[in-house]
Amino acid sequence: MYAIPRPEHPRPQFERDSWINLNGEWSYEFDFGGSGRDAGRELFKSKGFGGRIVVPFCPESELSGVGHKDFIENMWYHRRISIPAEWAGRRVILHFGGVDYESETYIDGASVANPHFGGSASFELDITPFVRAGECHDLVVRVHDNTRSGDEPRGKQCCDFKSRGCSYTRTTGIWQTVWLEAVAPEGLKRVQIVPDFDGSRFIVTPSYYSVADGCRFRATLLDGDSAVAVADGAAIDGVPAVLQIPGEAKPWSPESPFLYGLRLEVVAPDGDVVDSVRSYAGLRKVHVEGDRFFLNNRPLYFRLVLDQGFYPDGIWTAPSDEALRRDIELSMAAGFNGARLHQKVFEERFHYWADRLGYLTWGESASWGCNPAKTPAARNFLPEWAEIVERDRNHPSIVAWTPFNETWGVASAAENREHQRTQIDAYNLCKAIDPTRPVNDASGHIHALTDLWTTHSYSRGPQLAKEFAEGGEKGVWTPERFKAWTCPYRGQPYILDEFGGLKWIKEGDAAFADNTWGYGNDIPDLDTLYRIIEEEVDAILAVPNMCGWCYTQLTDVEQEQNGIYCYDRTEKFDMARIRAIFSREPKWAAAN
Repeated sequence: MYAIPRPEHPRPQFERDSWINLNGEWSYEFDFGGSGRDAGRELFKSKGFGGRIVVPFCPESELSGVGHKDFIENMWYHRRISIPAEWAGRRVILHFGGVDYESETYIDGASVANPHFGGSASFELDITPFVRAGECHDLVVRVHDNTRSGDEPRGKQCCDFKSRGCSYTRTTGIWQTVWLEAVAPEGLKRVQIVPDFDGSRFIVTPSYYSVADGCRFRATLLDGDSAVAVADGAAIDGVPAVLQIPGEAKPWSPESPFLYGLRLEVVAPDGDVVDSVRSYAGLRKVHVEGDRFFLNNRPLYFRLVLDQGFYPDGIWTAPSDEALRRDIELSMAAGFNGARLHQKVFEERFHYWADRLGYLTWGESASWGCNPAKTPAARNFLPEWAEIVERDRNHPSIVAWTPFNETWGVASAAENREHQRTQIDAYNLCKAIDPTRPVNDASGHIHALTDLWTTHSYSRGPQLAKEFAEGGEKGVWTPERFKAWTCPYRGQPYILDEFGGLKWIKEGDAAFADNTWGYGNDIPDLDTLYRIIEEEVDAILAVPNMCGWCYTQLTDVEQEQNGIYCYDRTEKFDMARIRAIFSREPKWAAAN
């Protein structure tokens, strides 16, 4: 029997029993001329294409069974879907974990909705009017992806045929799980879960597919199988339920990542439960006071690693759920307490494992390729960023948001005004959707409006110390070429959120040797490499108000061979020595 790839439920924080995983073999056709909707072709009416592809892996990947490495601006997918007879009377929701970049969905030749724009954001479509319980239908998905346009967020996808520098193999089309779900007409569409650490309670705010008179919303907080608290009230969009924890609450922290269970129900006037969702939550608090970052009211020092989430066989898609967990475990084994998730929106299963394992993360968009100073690019970026924050805001492991990375390339004051306008819009949008977390408007370089002050430097130890000295009493250093464009430092927590990146090729691991890349080609041996890393960490620890750092990077990625681990996740170094270096903290942090 054919095994469904990535069979686990893709949304552990919002899980119903009635769902069908649509991963597996689909048919496909490339549409290099972009003529698939033209008269005479009309591929949206297809009953099946000639090619075969394994979803959820992109066609560039080996796991997809296709492995097409050149640019794909247009392609089409098809598969038959069967709607269970017992789903009669319920809404049928079609979910896509991720489709890069623009997609339009058809059922039996009819367009289900306007196209969705955004290669990183998950989305759903209510296909109830287009399907019938107990019958089969033709599902067709059209994809358009213009990586070179300058208007689409693409992250680290390379704009050349061959990967180079810090840009890698592209991802086109479906790259996360696709699934069907049956939901009651009055069912929950989403919830926002806000932990109130100081008040020992959770505030759960629901929204619904439709609101029926007399229905109620019931939220039950669980410690294992035992109910801890219950809140019950009218089922009205935006009206919260408050779950007060009696007695001594169990906080979530890296040292003790306790998760409360949640049962979320919609109850009909006659008392029947018409919708039931399983979820969970962690009781924790993150906030900024002056130049310190606090977790659960205690100062926190970040020891982060840059994680780009690429895989040799799946590219943007992890080959298995276990691979997601393993990456976190490898990072923690190397001495890091979290990750800056870099230029990629990680799937919800990754955040689930971070929640379970007590791993701190910064959520980031795939902003590269999208010029914030251009109106079409800003128009594409902002609504997708809103979808990303809304999807992931309930995960306790995410402690900060980063809309942009390295916002540089500004050529004039007029361009900088538009550039910063988009940054400020992204900051304000993020705060409107999730006011509970600090926002790092741009990781490194040009800041406009930010709760955290971050910068990047790949200088070696002595030069790094010199740069901090140039930053004055606070050590806040800004590269000269960005001083004219960035806003003034206002005393925020200061974090060096990229450094290191030391190139080292493990013997026998030179698959990309013809264009291998990293910071520095002058490291003669491993003892020298360890010494350089120690010197750089020493320079950072000597800055008294520094709140942490982020080392580049967790693994090699294709030709970029500056990871702590190889691309296949095997060890490159003496991990006990690596852990000893990256586990160090300043005295003020160790005392907390």
